[in-house]
Amino acid sequence: MITNQYPIFLADLKTRIRQAQLKAAVSVNRELILLYWNVGKDILTNQEKLGWGAKVIDQLSQDLRKEFPDMKGFSVRNLKYMQAFAATYPDPEFVQQVAAQLPWFHICLLITRIKDPDTRIFYIKKAIEHGWSRNILVHQIESGLHLREGASTTNFALTLPPIQSDLAHQTLKDPYIFDFLTLSEEAQEKDLEDGLTSHIQQFLLELGIGFAFLGRQYPLTVGDQDFYLDLLFYHTRLHCYVVIELKAHEFKPEYAGKLNFYLSAVDDLIRQDGDNPTIGLLLCREKNRAIAEYALRDIQKPIGVSEYQLTRALSEDLKERLPSVEEIEKTLEEIELKTVSSMSGEIEITYKDGTKYHEKF
Repeated sequence: MITNQYPIFLADLKTRIRQAQLKAAVSVNRELILLYWNVGKDILTNQEKLGWGAKVIDQLSQDLRKEFPDMKGFSVRNLKYMQAFAATYPDPEFVQQVAAQLPWFHICLLITRIKDPDTRIFYIKKAIEHGWSRNILVHQIESGLHLREGASTTNFALTLPPIQSDLAHQTLKDPYIFDFLTLSEEAQEKDLEDGLTSHIQQFLLELGIGFAFLGRQYPLTVGDQDFYLDLLFYHTRLHCYVVIELKAHEFKPEYAGKLNFYLSAVDDLIRQDGDNPTIGLLLCREKNRAIAEYALRDIQKPIGVSEYQLTRALSEDLKERLPSVEEIEKTLEEIELKTVSSMSGEIEITYKDGTKYHEKF
């Protein structure tokens, strides 16, 4: 008979299988990564000692491709990546022990996308630990995971043993980014819950590794009354249940009290021997950190409070390239829009300078 522990077992098994598959592929790729680093190092050394210019890469690419026509890694662009790889990571021990665990295009992506060395190391370690694909690595970089991880307001230090407290704190983020949902800023709790459960794969990716989804509106009966948890998970690394409550508004202190009640019920009714204390996460549209800290201070159950965003913040570079609201309004003022005939489905736009645009639709 399959029990409610089966989804937890299956999720953990899937995770371990995927990680084993990636580790096997990385092992095969290891020698190639070391070769690329050595090629890049030799180019740098000869440029410094012999005064070779940048043109040598063009010649080297041509000669290597002629000698090894079946190998696709000796293009001019890739040789420049090898050169940058060796310049970025001059320590051979680091390359052998850490960088060589990553696929080549992960390394190229990290070199080109991230300039800060410490931030780059953060993503290297996360990619190795979680077995991220290139697309997932791009997503985590673009969403600023290094700024969000471990940023949730929690009382874990007061309610959990030190080792579990540290791991649980690093597990939570602030804010969570749900830009895969097509919801307006006015979306209510049910809309958010519907969207997250219908996009469970993307939701689990944003939550992070270890979360096994057990159900939405999970029923609990306490004192002959029925209560329903928004979302219930089991975390395979923390070895505990995780209750997530969704709030479409700003955090209020009473939310923490209600979640504390849910955690007590889960610990009493669902938690089994060997499970650690259940953790709660309040996902709110926004929060005041000081209010959240006061609300959690004397609560005995481990709770975190994080914000969520339905859209990803624009980068400064993109902001500079987009027109401002004032520029858009000025442009609109210069356009006179006239419908020639709604029956015939035609539209004509007349600009103040006399230019006309006509189209059937």
